[in-house]
Amino acid sequence: MPTSSAPLRVVAIGGGTGLSTLLRGLRRHVAFPDWPTSVPCHISDLAAVVTVTDDGGSSGRLRQDFNMLPPGDLRNCMVALSAEEDLLAKLFAYRFKGGKGLGGHNFGNLFVAALTDITGDFAHAIKLASKILATRGRIYPATTSNATLVARMDDGSLVRGETNITASKQRIAELMIDPPNAAAMPETLDAIERADLITIGPGSLYTSIITNLLVQGVPQALAHAKGVRVYVCNLMTQANESLNLTAAEHIERIYEHTRAPIFDYAILNTAPFSPETLARYAAEHAAPIEVDVDRIEKLGVRCITGDFASEENVVRHAANRVTGALLALGHSIPPNRA
Repeated sequence: MPTSSAPLRVVAIGGGTGLSTLLRGLRRHVAFPDWPTSVPCHISDLAAVVTVTDDGGSSGRLRQDFNMLPPGDLRNCMVALSAEEDLLAKLFAYRFKGGKGLGGHNFGNLFVAALTDITGDFAHAIKLASKILATRGRIYPATTSNATLVARMDDGSLVRGETNITASKQRIAELMIDPPNAAAMPETLDAIERADLITIGPGSLYTSIITNLLVQGVPQALAHAKGVRVYVCNLMTQANESLNLTAAEHIERIYEHTRAPIFDYAILNTAPFSPETLARYAAEHAAPIEVDVDRIEKLGVRCITGDFASEENVVRHAANRVTGALLALGHSIPPNRA
């Protein structure tokens, strides 16, 4: 484990807008060739492990047409780790608004699809695209298996496919992955083993977080990791994934799937939201997640509470404040897991 001044090796696990928001905060602390010598480097190595079970939108269409993994979440992470205001980053984020066959497709997704077809290797295509974007970090798909999510709902029914699961009116009782032996990349497991700091979340409880933890090798690697393991809790509940669940219940649902404790700390927002924001989210059957500190600490997870939210058109984590808390934890001494 490094001293308090040594740069950290960081692994961030998740998907959706939550992970890309967090990566925008972390990337500002990653060393790069022109890093000014007067500015301390806090992160020597950054790896993002990203969910690949999306089957909707542009990613879903490409997955169906080309039998490839969905590139959308990985592309968002590449853009998040690229130079700010960079033209290539804007290009990769561009979505076609019209055109026969092109409408709704994202340029970055099409670019990754072309590279996958040329190389015959999705993971290598992501690596090449990341190089073109000069990302300050490595990006790994959670698995290179063409995996599909399957959910057992609270009425006993089975729902197949991420889009169908999120659209269901039933509550998720258990999430599974098909094939069940979908394995992690060796590079992912190596990064987790060597990491000083591992973050999981924020993101949709089941389809952005738990989906990664179903991949063979990942929960075991996290359970035995030497680095500080931090859960970045969502700000709001989601009607179709976490309605009425407290922060502790989020962790309990995760542990039900990992079958082992994998967190040392949880970062939790306790700052209030404006009445306007609360009303807007209530209309979508969402509300701030209740932070039940005592119940979380009974799970063996220490709580870091504070103002970690940013209120704009949508509520997002304040990337800089979350990053500051994470780096402070990463520079601390990890608990003894002998």
